[in-house]
Amino acid sequence: RRLAAALALLLAAAAAPAQAGERADPFRQLDEVWPTPNVYRAGSGAPGHEYWQQYVHYVIEATLDDATHRLSGRARITYENRSPDSLRYLWLQLDQNRFRAHSASQLSATDDNPERMSFGRLREITLIEKNDFGYDIAAVRDAAGRPLPYRIVDTMMRIDLPEPLAPGGEVSFSIDYGFPVLPAKELSNRSAYEILKDGSPNYFIAMWYPRLAAYSDYGGWIVKAFLYGEPALEFGDFDVAITVPDNFVVAATGVLDNPDEVLSEKERRRLAAARTAEKPLFIVTPEEAKANAGHKAKGTRTWHFRAERVRDFAFAASPDFIWDAAGYRTGDGRTVLAQSLYPPEGLPLWSRYSTEAILQTFETYGRMAMDYPYPQATSINAPIRSGMEYPMIAANAPGRGEPDGTYSRRQKYGLIGVVIHEVGHNWFPMIVNSDERHWTWMDEGLNSFLDEIALRDWERDVPSLRGKPRDVGKLLTRADLRPIMTQSDAYLNRGLTAYTKVTAALNILRETILGRDLFDHAFRTYVRRWAFKRPLPADFFRSMEDASGVDLDWFWRGWFYGTDHVDIAIDKVTLATIDTGDPETEAAYKRAEKAATPRSLTDIRNADVVRRVERNPDLLDFYNEHDEFTVTPADRKAHAKLLEDLKPWEKELLSLGSKLYFIDFVNEGGLVMPLILGIDYADGTQEELRIPAEIWRRDAHRVTKLLIRDKEIASITLDPHLETADADLSDNTWPRKPVKTRLELFKQKKEKNLMQKLEDGGETKE
Repeated sequence: RRLAAALALLLAAAAAPAQAGERADPFRQLDEVWPTPNVYRAGSGAPGHEYWQQYVHYVIEATLDDATHRLSGRARITYENRSPDSLRYLWLQLDQNRFRAHSASQLSATDDNPERMSFGRLREITLIEKNDFGYDIAAVRDAAGRPLPYRIVDTMMRIDLPEPLAPGGEVSFSIDYGFPVLPAKELSNRSAYEILKDGSPNYFIAMWYPRLAAYSDYGGWIVKAFLYGEPALEFGDFDVAITVPDNFVVAATGVLDNPDEVLSEKERRRLAAARTAEKPLFIVTPEEAKANAGHKAKGTRTWHFRAERVRDFAFAASPDFIWDAAGYRTGDGRTVLAQSLYPPEGLPLWSRYSTEAILQTFETYGRMAMDYPYPQATSINAPIRSGMEYPMIAANAPGRGEPDGTYSRRQKYGLIGVVIHEVGHNWFPMIVNSDERHWTWMDEGLNSFLDEIALRDWERDVPSLRGKPRDVGKLLTRADLRPIMTQSDAYLNRGLTAYTKVTAALNILRETILGRDLFDHAFRTYVRRWAFKRPLPADFFRSMEDASGVDLDWFWRGWFYGTDHVDIAIDKVTLATIDTGDPETEAAYKRAEKAATPRSLTDIRNADVVRRVERNPDLLDFYNEHDEFTVTPADRKAHAKLLEDLKPWEKELLSLGSKLYFIDFVNEGGLVMPLILGIDYADGTQEELRIPAEIWRRDAHRVTKLLIRDKEIASITLDPHLETADADLSDNTWPRKPVKTRLELFKQKKEKNLMQKLEDGGETKE
């Protein structure tokens, strides 16, 4: 206990802000903050030689009742205990319970403005108050059919085992359950249904079965209630049978196991042809989808899917689905399928861009991270608010353009961007299985960084969604930011912190700090080390340093553990030349310097005054014939003595004719960064100088850099490419440049409004 208390004090001291008058050290190492390396997690950032994680096998039979919008099912689960610990109980996630009126999520929600509220928010509150959403657990039984005791705690369920599950053992049990599917957009951003224009339903179903929570080497069971942060899950195999009305088309995680039973011969033939097609082919055409939706269901049909080594499972179902697909050849020689399903409202945007965006994701993420390992990836035009990711299947918000078939620039690039982002989540966190209950940024931030690269691979000058350093500098000065290293539910501005700031930071790390070659090697090393494993933040940080060969603790501390921003100023530039010590040379220099000094106003006004010595020349003497710079024999003798005592190289420095520029920099924002200088010379030539962030190691607030040049510097620009996210560019130049803006003119109102006149005591005719 004493050791634990001492460690707690040490961590608190490391994370605590500097006291008044104390200068924080931005280069202080993070070893005392990061977990101590052990047999599970090595100091290099790689998995340790005894790394372990649990594994789960799911066999699920589910029925989607379109008449009641209800899903019911039975999940038969086998849990493998690969940990070194004996387990007396298992924890499962019941995330639909988030929508119960007395859940922690609903009770902790706040509405701070009593004068303004959206229709959607009030609708959400009233729906939850009037309905019994959440899971109905009908039975929990062991493999022999005997009841197992369980306890539901908000969005978690504990199943008590009849005897401890020993290391290396496994246990099987089943759960019968059901829940109402929520109406689109009004409640859930993850699982919902909508009614399309022709009256047909469109379902996206996620968080729909009791899922084993993660049991970890660093925190035991991850049992945080579902507030907002995504789940921490185990990898597993899935055997899933989904029964729907017989006119529905279903897409899901995994591979369709019974295509002969649910697809026509024509659809199977098209699907096979799509794997080698140069462009996406329709599996279900718009005309066929319309006809299918017009066919009234006469019964049900079961779609059977299998998936291996995935951490979750989701599916979509609708009679209105248009379906297109294309194959992609991975770097390791496999063909994987990219496919999109969407209702007629998605035309022509979805048929033109969705599957192509998946192919772009395969290409960019394959280059930057690793080849896509699964057999297919699906983009669904789902009834949700934005986008949501699951293994092999992504739910993407409508992005359906206008009723007349046209679409805006924003709708076009919004669709491309969200498809790349959500499909990109297959790498983070579906393959690199980070703990999202704790660290949102480990999947959203890393994925946002890569989706920006994919967008740039898509088209020149494509609109950037986030992460250009030049665009985020001022945003990071906001007061409502917490560090990136904040637990997922505790962000004050989730989008800016977990997505945008991480993207900008990694962009700077890649382009400015490490360079692409070092960064890309280190990033791929991290991905391949932790593919199908669960890394912690320190594993990412350590891997990046280990594989790049660069100490980056200062970068992680500033960008990920703090809220300081970048604002570095050129405070002053001093031009110096060498004092040669030669009295003749220095006298001439001082004489010329005095002559160049502007005359005072008093001297100017006294110019015509006749002085006494001018009226009486007898008052003039030796000192009037020689100025204060006249060299004396003693001066010459002293200089000769100085030269006798100097070494040859010291004499050379005295005759150095170069200009010495002392440049003072001030760190106004607190975040240390490299100094990138764009230097323009008087002769028209240019130079770019990149000074590493270590220049701030002795003083993180003010530093001076000496530049020795043989030609005159005309101007200096700090961060000329706007690559460091500097929040204030007005102090980044020497000499200072005027701040340019556009002045908008407006007409001043001639009359004050009635209330203002009354408050002012004025008369009014109204």
